[in-house]
Amino acid sequence: MLYKGAFTILVNEHESGRRLDVIIASHISNYSRSFLAGLIQKGEILVQGEVKKPGYRVKTSENISVNIPPPEPVLSEPEPHNIDILYEDKHIIVINKEPGLVVHPAPGHNKGTLVNRLLYHCPEIKGIGEKLRPGIVHRLDKDTSGTIVAAKNEAAHINLAAQFKSRKIIKIYLALVHGVVKSKSGLISLPIGRHPFDRKKMSTISRKSRSAKTFWKVIERFNGATFLELDLKTGRTHQIRVHCAAINHPVIGDPVYSGKKAAKNLPASVPRQMLHAWRLEFKHPATGKAMSFESPIPPDMEKLIEILRNNAQPVPAQVQSSNPLP
Repeated sequence: MLYKGAFTILVNEHESGRRLDVIIASHISNYSRSFLAGLIQKGEILVQGEVKKPGYRVKTSENISVNIPPPEPVLSEPEPHNIDILYEDKHIIVINKEPGLVVHPAPGHNKGTLVNRLLYHCPEIKGIGEKLRPGIVHRLDKDTSGTIVAAKNEAAHINLAAQFKSRKIIKIYLALVHGVVKSKSGLISLPIGRHPFDRKKMSTISRKSRSAKTFWKVIERFNGATFLELDLKTGRTHQIRVHCAAINHPVIGDPVYSGKKAAKNLPASVPRQMLHAWRLEFKHPATGKAMSFESPIPPDMEKLIEILRNNAQPVPAQVQSSNPLP
């Protein structure tokens, strides 16, 4: 059941000994456990009138008073800009994000983002998820183009977030990388964490890292470059960019991980990293139906592919692939 406002829960015998945050989540639907844990820590949820930790073990006959405050006001304003919509219903909206567009605002930067456009197109996303990124379930880097899904209600947000967390969502990317990749396909399995010296970068040699896996296969080879299809099995920050750089084939145009030396080998200037979120597959949060969406390769990436093809005779990849190019 969906609750709002203030109410009380009386702990029964079957619930005795369980965690406070688990008990609350079992009584209240449409709110994530992390959101409810935050309410506990803020003192909005009390046990016998006292503040407890989310992991507190409740006892029979204890009274849990719950106050769910109204959603905090969204800090961003709606902006009437176009959105390239691949699919939309009352639960979700799937978008082909253009390169150069920031997905959600950050403190002090509340304009010109995808969220601003979504707030204008579907104002019902106010209060869904985090206040700085209402409706946003996952993100793409500013200069990465392609497919992204947003939730239009709390239930859809929770469901999609759970699919991402359990790695049930399929995310296929396309990338142009420096150098000729000799193998047909492979797996990059290197942990990723914050760079030990540059806190704005990620690294495979971090002191605190998390496992990361990226499957890849060659679509087409050029003189000094390769067109790859990449399948993310995890969703670490900058994962493809870090993994490609780690195997000495950084993404073309990546200002952070490719280095100045690699840029000199290109036959044309590249305004951004050549990385595109091509396909996204998930189950509809309301119906459970399997869904798949693809975003066409953006013009700047197509142009570079054409230049690379004309620059020298490309080497055939000789692999079976769901090639997205005509």
